[in-house]
Amino acid sequence: MPAQTSAPQILDLEVKDVRVIFKPIWEDLEEEVGQENLRFPKEIILLGGAPGAGKGTQTRFIMSARGLTCPPIVISDLLTTPEAETIKSQGGMVGDKEVISLLLRKLLEPQFRDGVVLDGFPRTQVQVECLKLLVDKINQLHNDYANTPLAIHFRRPTIHAMVLFVSENTSIARQINRGREIAEHNRKVAETGVGKLVEQRATDMSEETVRRRYRVFKEQTWNALTSLKQLYHYHFINAEGPIEEVEENILKELQYQSSLELDPRTFERLRTLPLADEITLHARQELVRRLDSYELEHVELLARMVELIRTKFLPIITRHALSGRAHVNSEDRVFEDPLAISMLIDIFSERGFHAVVDKHVREVPERVDLVTGQIHSRTKFIYRIQIHFKGSKIRRG
Repeated sequence: MPAQTSAPQILDLEVKDVRVIFKPIWEDLEEEVGQENLRFPKEIILLGGAPGAGKGTQTRFIMSARGLTCPPIVISDLLTTPEAETIKSQGGMVGDKEVISLLLRKLLEPQFRDGVVLDGFPRTQVQVECLKLLVDKINQLHNDYANTPLAIHFRRPTIHAMVLFVSENTSIARQINRGREIAEHNRKVAETGVGKLVEQRATDMSEETVRRRYRVFKEQTWNALTSLKQLYHYHFINAEGPIEEVEENILKELQYQSSLELDPRTFERLRTLPLADEITLHARQELVRRLDSYELEHVELLARMVELIRTKFLPIITRHALSGRAHVNSEDRVFEDPLAISMLIDIFSERGFHAVVDKHVREVPERVDLVTGQIHSRTKFIYRIQIHFKGSKIRRG
């Protein structure tokens, strides 16, 4: 009798032991493709959520927000064996070992090198632990190849966990409504022959199955998803509202943060340079201070600049009022004063214009030495000023 009861216990342990699941999958993969070809995505977005939360709808939006052009990896689409289909049709979930094995091979496809959205992963705590082992392996590869010509293929991964949440009532209502809409669409296609049939999910056809899907999510997937907040960049999205509101929440969560996404060495190299926001934060106050200092400390130069703008620049700007862009070339010697260009830009900024100044140096021949053939030239300075402003609209549509 003891021998009969011990076998199931060992089998159960093997199924739940993460390392027992992950280790042979990784070893098979390493042997199959070779270590130097274990090139995984730089960015992995884990998209999870309740049934009916809109993962399919928001996947495209998330990919666009992150600049990803490759298709998402939809975990349910990877699991197409007959056994897996039977389990899914009943509202259950396929085993972790099969999920991990198929996913790792899929992630190695070159199209996912820069980034990928994983729709529906992880769904169990075992899958979370396997993900941790995968990230550890990728980081180890990064260290192994850091000082080799292949280093660019083994960057440290950035992991985002994005969870779309809706209540049970919302989930059930959306799934049932989706099933009805697809059924009605397919009926019209069958009757008219116009359009294409849409795959009908068996789980959207009965309220009992729909409730079971949500219950499985809460009992098995929810804890797995919430555990990710201790590990990776975690984004909780309330998906109850309109699509536009949900998209706005997603954009706020996915705002670029260089400290989170760049390799630490790259970030340290760049952080000495100020951010644009830091430069523009007090730009208005600094502009006022400079203009007042011109009036107090450089009154003659300021007067010359104002007169030059009034007589030479404004007539040209006025003629380009519709386009909102004017180009002015000047050889006025006032610009020989280094402060003059800064003053010109500041004056235009205060008046609502944006000015950009380029200084061009040209050698102009003046005479030729007939004995030696030497050409004597003088240096000519040309200041090319581009002035941009909001143009006038003369019609609509």
